[in-house]
Amino acid sequence: MYILQEIQTTKGSTALLPAQTFTDKNQAESAWYLTMGAAAISAVEVHTVLLCDEHGNVIKSGYYEHSQEAEE
Repeated sequence: MYILQEIQTTKGSTALLPAQTFTDKNQAESAWYLTMGAAAISAVEVHTVLLCDEHGNVIKSGYYEHSQEAEE
């Protein structure tokens, strides 16, 4: 089992989007890359994407930080 979790933080407020689950590793990784692609162009200040197994082991993680300071 693979779990994709997306976390979005803007102006000090953090939201956890509903988790997506997969039984196939390739489908799970594809979803991770698609979500990271969307995060790359989002207006969310900190956009984090995690892919874990059912034991909580992190398989992939990444984030984009879109703030004035990060762009400078």
